Amino acid sequence: MGLIGIIGGSGLYQMEGVEIAEEKRVETPFGHPSDHLMIGRLEGKDVVFLPRHGRGHNILPHEINFRANIYAMKELGVDRIISLSAVGSMKENIHPGELVIVDQFVDRTKVRHQTFFGDGVAAHVAFAEPVCQDLAKAAAKAAKNYANVHEGGTYVCIEGPMFSSRAESEIYRSWGVDVIGMTNYQEAKLAREAEICYSTIALVTDYDCWHVEEGPVDVGMIIKTLQNNVKKAQQTIRELLKGEMPDGDCACHHALENAIMTDPKAIPDDVKNRLKPIIGKYVK
Repeated sequence: MGLIGIIGGSGLYQMEGVEIAEEKRVETPFGHPSDHLMIGRLEGKDVVFLPRHGRGHNILPHEINFRANIYAMKELGVDRIISLSAVGSMKENIHPGELVIVDQFVDRTKVRHQTFFGDGVAAHVAFAEPVCQDLAKAAAKAAKNYANVHEGGTYVCIEGPMFSSRAESEIYRSWGVDVIGMTNYQEAKLAREAEICYSTIALVTDYDCWHVEEGPVDVGMIIKTLQNNVKKAQQTIRELLKGEMPDGDCACHHALENAIMTDPKAIPDDVKNRLKPIIGKYVK
């Protein structure tokens, strides 16, 4: 069994019971991750924490080096990632302060890298079920002890850093999405390419701007609710790690099987070397 990766806010690794043994700066072919990766133990499990926006929250959503973050996790031996992030609710029955265990994504970003492939190697990975079902079920079970939880939901990922216009928000609502955020789609996609199980725990902070009675979204509103959600997130993570984490031979761990279309002989050696942690078991 590999390490468990946890991507979220900078406060997660400071929760009670975390024993950080090492802070590791990982160099990747795609640049630097958001921050040092913190390797330690929590509830008897080996974990790796990564603050998505850096300590101090100085990286905007479109500036996050998603490829470096996931590549670094893979290189350290992470085989399951639990992602926590703040989102806005797009439905009346999903209230601020509640949690959504996301199981689908819609991408509305424009300028982000979201694949490890290219430069001489083509791969087409199945993404119909974009999160690990086993990990999502375990997360939902753990979260129910501490919060109102919605199992399943569609996350629309926008570019940011500005929030949506009301017209955009109404369009997304017409699509039937459940929550809106700025970060998790690329994480999910790259984790699948890296054959890492991935699940999102979405922390609902607001109603986006569609809910006229609630008023426009502002950072003060979000921070206040997010602070209340952080404790729920920490409790959920600890409960999840205390329980039986999925560790079987999940389909996520075979996502690249039959997905690489390029003849191995035609893949440049430098690309093989660069992607060795990702494709090494299939391409020699």
